[in-house]
Amino acid sequence: MSGLILRGVYAGYPKRPVIRDLNVSELPCGKITALIGPNGCGKSTLLRSLAGLNKSSGTMVLDGADLTSLPFEERAKKVVFLPQSLPQGVHLHVLESIIVALCASGGERYTQSKEQVLAILEQLGIEHLALHYLDQLSGGQRQLVGLAQSLIRHPRLLLLDEPLSALDLNYQFHVMDLVRRETQSRNMVTVVVVHDINIALHHSEHVLMLKDGKLVASGKPEAVITTENLAEVYNVRGRVERCSQGKIQVVLDGVIGI
Repeated sequence: MSGLILRGVYAGYPKRPVIRDLNVSELPCGKITALIGPNGCGKSTLLRSLAGLNKSSGTMVLDGADLTSLPFEERAKKVVFLPQSLPQGVHLHVLESIIVALCASGGERYTQSKEQVLAILEQLGIEHLALHYLDQLSGGQRQLVGLAQSLIRHPRLLLLDEPLSALDLNYQFHVMDLVRRETQSRNMVTVVVVHDINIALHHSEHVLMLKDGKLVASGKPEAVITTENLAEVYNVRGRVERCSQGKIQVVLDGVIGI
């Protein structure tokens, strides 16, 4: 299966597009793509457009088929989008909410789906929350439930908008490790919006860097996250260094002009 190809994508508002003429040769299958850039550069708009939730033009080709030509219901079976915040006021147990997500995508019968749900909850380390109501959970716990709802649907394209924003350091590593393993084993295309540049360096195999709705760079993390690109996109002075274990990390020295 081929990955995701974007050609001439415009997205946002009809007279004021946020994403402008975006062209990406291919986002690879089986690998995590980190989507990075400053606030307001169009990261969330791009993810929502890929999911069919925003108006857009251009072509978005996944596995050889243009997503924009598919009926929304068919597109929703292939593409799963996890927003930054989940809907409030949903009076369901965690277990029920994930079974609903699975069945809505044409999943197994209840007895089989329950086993799948319990397995994914255990992988995320939140099996003890199975019978808790969603409105009783913390923000971080709700993010983990949202991730479980997304993974249980077995999408071809998984879109995660800041899935780590409410998680502690331990869970950030745990979640990214799980997403990487699931991405590899299912050979799906996964795009994750992150603000922490070092998370992008350590947990992704491909990076898209945006600024003002346009593509600045696309490629391997160490090729995209450079001193020059950090200065251009974020207006910061940063050093890309190799630590004692051989991994690359970014050290910020300050804001340009201050």
